Amino acid sequence: MEHFLGLLRVHVHRGVNLAVRDVRTSDPYVVIQMGKHKLKTRVVKKNINPVWDETLTLSVSEPLPVKLEVYDRDTFSLDDKMGDAVFNIQPFLESVKMHLDDLPNGTVITTVKPARTNCLAKESQIIWTDGKVIQKMILRLQNVECGEVEIHLSWIDITSSRGV
Repeated sequence: MEHFLGLLRVHVHRGVNLAVRDVRTSDPYVVIQMGKHKLKTRVVKKNINPVWDETLTLSVSEPLPVKLEVYDRDTFSLDDKMGDAVFNIQPFLESVKMHLDDLPNGTVITTVKPARTNCLAKESQIIWTDGKVIQKMILRLQNVECGEVEIHLSWIDITSSRGV
């Protein structure tokens, strides 16, 4: 069995101003991929501002970058790509490793600023909330004319793992 760090929960909240890929709208869904693990949300019909409000859980054996892709579901042809974004979970995992159990609720652990090396639309804070480390991100989609996806990260520590 591979070395297992824990579970990364990616809550895919919503898309904002996504690209139109059908006549006047799109039927978007999100694919999240880390290494060999690939998960997807449900399709939201005819909406360029979809609310998925779905949580996808990835098992993490090493802190690989996470790729997010948005597609338009098509019935009679291949699904159209509506953009992608890549984000690094290293700052998030470093915050989890701190084991900050005694912090007051709402404490900002660190802030990740937008840069050429990430797809953040604005700075993202890693926060201690309700006994967990949470990171909210707004990702600007690349390789497309417009669109952003809002996600929230949280961590599930597996006590039998020797990871973080």
